[in-house]
Amino acid sequence: LRSSCVCAGASAYPRDWDYERMRQIADSVGAYLLNDMAHISGLAAAAACNDPFKHSDIVTSTTHKSLRGPRAGMIFYRKRHEAAVNFAVFPCLQGGPHNNQIAALAVALREAATPEFKQYIAAVKANAQALAAALSARGYRIVTGGTDNHLVLWDLRPLRLTGSKFEKLCDAVGITLNKNAVFGDASAASPGGVRLGTPAMSTRGLDEADFEQVAEFLHEAIELSLSVQGRSGRKLCDFVAELASTPEVALLRQRVRDFSVRFGMP
Repeated sequence: LRSSCVCAGASAYPRDWDYERMRQIADSVGAYLLNDMAHISGLAAAAACNDPFKHSDIVTSTTHKSLRGPRAGMIFYRKRHEAAVNFAVFPCLQGGPHNNQIAALAVALREAATPEFKQYIAAVKANAQALAAALSARGYRIVTGGTDNHLVLWDLRPLRLTGSKFEKLCDAVGITLNKNAVFGDASAASPGGVRLGTPAMSTRGLDEADFEQVAEFLHEAIELSLSVQGRSGRKLCDFVAELASTPEVALLRQRVRDFSVRFGMP
């Protein structure tokens, strides 16, 4: 089997990419190299990660993640692919432009060219590293042992707690994260980990010391999750039902709210 296109990119990879090695692999079989930088496009814009453009034939991205733009998409390509890419987008896949969305993306890209945006991305990376370190210091298993970008992948399997249950409890106390598969999981529907990101709260002004408090909230949420799990049935619906009758949930939610309201919305 010889692939005609090598597609690279991920939604939960906390390290930097070796694009040069990917180029070598693609060239070894005569394939195109397509890199999707959806999650790290803000880092790429700030030159805070390896450059995906240098070695790729095509680079794609969403624009509403670390780039902080509207929900949209972008395709970058070598000039020789212009006709094929343009034809694939229109008329094959989409038609009428959303000019309001295009204008919003233009504003986001203009902001990404400013020194302030680079400061934001530097804070995003520093805060993610601080969060990973704080969780590790509390004895938790962080996938790859840390992070080089904006996200932390947390393996909950040593606790015998699923990412699905922890996600539900964090939702109940006002902490947004998502369940996420980790290496070795048998099912993405009931995965063994969660994914944490720092762009939103970094935008609101949290620094590394503040993420130490975030880690403490997460630690308390873990302990509460284990307590609820011990009193409920095995199913996720049993866990959620038990949350509703657990007074500690409301107490933690209030403390999370009291902490977060100190940081303004931009």
